[in-house]
Amino acid sequence: MTKQPVDWLDDTPGDDENKDDEIIWVSKSEIKRDAEELKRLGAEMVDLGKNALDKLPLDEELRDAIELAQRIKREGRRRQLQLIGKLLRNRDVDPIRQALDKLKNRHNQQVALFHKLEDLRDRLIENGDEAIVEVLTLWPQADRQQLRALIRNAKKENEGKKPAKSARLIFQYLRELSEAQ
Repeated sequence: MTKQPVDWLDDTPGDDENKDDEIIWVSKSEIKRDAEELKRLGAEMVDLGKNALDKLPLDEELRDAIELAQRIKREGRRRQLQLIGKLLRNRDVDPIRQALDKLKNRHNQQVALFHKLEDLRDRLIENGDEAIVEVLTLWPQADRQQLRALIRNAKKENEGKKPAKSARLIFQYLRELSEAQ
């Protein structure tokens, strides 16, 4: 039997041009983490409403899979999410992630606006006429008489421990003013 050289695995014939190519090994755990991340991205898209789904750059096959997952409940939904994750592996997900981030930011801005409107409503109920001036500076088209009547009713409801119907009406009125702007 002939003795093989120590580096006999490195001397395969016809492999001279590939010596500069470096093989990048990816661990099985990393592959699984990437697959799980794509399933989470798919689940985020499934949780969006149909209107928000129209704003994402999706092809027809992926859109159909997401719409089907929105209609499915329980075990079938889990399998459908796995299918969506598998479909996402073959696509460039950066534009989808950017569009999702944009939608989330819009949602966060809307939540922040609602919190500001709630604070303004609470100040209106507590301070009355002083806070009405603030509303009128923000929205000159606001109706002072309507605001006064709603504030008066909200104060009566608070004193009588009744449901806060007028407070909700004040918030709705403020929201309409901010949307009209």
